Amino acid sequence: MSEFHGSARSGPDPRPSRTPLPPKRATALRQLLAELRGPEVPAKALDARALAALAANPGCRRRAILDGAGVDKVALAGALGAPSAFGQSQFALTRGNAFEARVKADGGAELLRLAHAVLDPGAEPPGEAARPDLSAIGPEGRTARTALALREAAGAPGTWTLLDHPMLALDVAGSPAFLEPDAVVVHPDGGWTVVEIKSFPMLDGAADPAKVGAAARQAAVYVLALEELAARLDPAPQVRHEILLVCPKDFSNLPTASAVDVRKQRSVTARQLTRLTGIQDIADALPEGTCFDPDLPADRLTAAVDSVPAAYAPECLAACELAFHCRERSRAAGAVTTLGRPVRAELGGLATVEDVLSAARGETGDPDDPAVAALRRAAALRAEALAEAARPELPGARSAQEVARCR
Repeated sequence: MSEFHGSARSGPDPRPSRTPLPPKRATALRQLLAELRGPEVPAKALDARALAALAANPGCRRRAILDGAGVDKVALAGALGAPSAFGQSQFALTRGNAFEARVKADGGAELLRLAHAVLDPGAEPPGEAARPDLSAIGPEGRTARTALALREAAGAPGTWTLLDHPMLALDVAGSPAFLEPDAVVVHPDGGWTVVEIKSFPMLDGAADPAKVGAAARQAAVYVLALEELAARLDPAPQVRHEILLVCPKDFSNLPTASAVDVRKQRSVTARQLTRLTGIQDIADALPEGTCFDPDLPADRLTAAVDSVPAAYAPECLAACELAFHCRERSRAAGAVTTLGRPVRAELGGLATVEDVLSAARGETGDPDDPAVAALRRAAALRAEALAEAARPELPGARSAQEVARCR
């Protein structure tokens, strides 16, 4: 995927070169991201799970630059003294890999049978389905090989094709993210379907809604990447918005499947990704010499991380490895985001707990501001209730405890 300079020609009317100039800005950005990560630190790939979490919090510049630079946030959180238990256990990973191997055994015959039964029962049953080799050098090579295999499958209607662990690319804030779904099925009509294989059980045809929602958000990222690829083909194949979710049936290890509509998750993810601040803009605003290498001294590493604004919310605890560090910093600053995004939205321009208390006491704030007016009204009601509770009892009046005992 390299591009080279065209050679210059002499003469009064030189023919313009058809070879594009090298992407200097992109090359400079990759070099800058490598310096931020650390010269000797390998990049950590940005997977769909992390991308879905990033899209759920598009205002967090800290996560955007760390993910864009390929920083290992688990190692970074440990070096900052705020390790997180976020992530899957080794047991869950092993169980998931074993179940996926069973689903894809015999050339993916069971997986294709489920896809036919659940998604496309009117099509011809899958017989000898195509299963192209997607091996190549590096993520760029695998992405190109996947695109070629999908293009060939789209040009051969009437057959089933199974792509095992294809590699897709998606532009995220000016930086490419390489994504690897469990599988992609090409239907006889040329349509593409994302396959998600999970190890949580499907009991009586239904699974845990929270886990299904997480799988849908992750699959929506793959759908977006496939749509970008399909748009470059003529005619563009249909990328189906119903994914195939494969899980163990009941308490057995037998696979079963259901169709999950991800149109809502796809729309939300696409909208959030467009709101992400460009990686280049964030990197340009960092102090010179900023580096997130976990081997740096703790004080220098902390200063580097704190130089990038974060948008912490309690939901980060279930989605980001740096959540404990960001929560500590947010609490120290008295930020109202520690109380949750709904509370933050209700408070308008009041960004800290001190601002909220000051406005409630009538010391600061515009009285015409609805948030300030509501706070002052709440403070007045609280003071009135406390004053009522502190009033001495009238003679002959019974206490609330006595009334309760009489009942």
